Amino acid sequence: MTDALFKPLFKPCIVIPVFNHEHAIGAVVARLLAHSVPLILVDDASLAAGARTLDALAAAHPAQVTLLRHPRNLGKGGAVMTGCRHAHAQGYSHALQIDADGQHDTNDVPRFLAQAQAAPGAVVVGHPMYDASVPAARFYGRYATHIWVWINTLSLQIRDSMCGFRVYPLAPLMALARKRMLGQRMNFDTDVLVRLYWDGLAMVNLPTRVGYPSDGVSHFQLWRDNVLITRMHTRLFFGMLWRAPRLLARHWRAR
Repeated sequence: MTDALFKPLFKPCIVIPVFNHEHAIGAVVARLLAHSVPLILVDDASLAAGARTLDALAAAHPAQVTLLRHPRNLGKGGAVMTGCRHAHAQGYSHALQIDADGQHDTNDVPRFLAQAQAAPGAVVVGHPMYDASVPAARFYGRYATHIWVWINTLSLQIRDSMCGFRVYPLAPLMALARKRMLGQRMNFDTDVLVRLYWDGLAMVNLPTRVGYPSDGVSHFQLWRDNVLITRMHTRLFFGMLWRAPRLLARHWRAR
């Protein structure tokens, strides 16, 4: 009996949360289809034009594209988790999350999936390398979250918790979702990474080019999302306090 029989099955898919990105999603899907990985589009209650565009994409590629639809808007995190739950139920082992607005470099998909296959129990996280299109306020504003993540994990293992280009191993993600409610909106990306780190998952950071965005649509709502993110960091901080001995022990074991 060979060692290959004991290797876990690696069966990836791509999950794309979509809300009113009808001007960009067609090009994003076309580029992703070139990698021959099944796509799960989650329509987070887009308006009519966006919904029609997604219907057309699913109809044009029925063997490669699955379209799921929310009757009401749940937010980015809600859409990602809908896609990941469906993927897990269909037997996929890993889900690559990517944004619908074209900001991420789809040429990096094979590199992210190869890293996930090499380290199937880790989360592969994009570390953005920005071009000149990034707004200065957004670029520098991210550092407050970076600092809080480093505090709340007592480590520097997560280089950028806000990048929406990453690969999850689905079994531990589903285990986490069963025991607690994750952030539903723009607080999701950071919340899920910190909590997966707390659960013992390794983080593999991969540099990837990021531009802002091809269709000019941003769903970040300044007051609402900043309040949600502030509350999230507060909850994570108090969650870190009682986990601190275990987190510090993990850090020293890794040295």
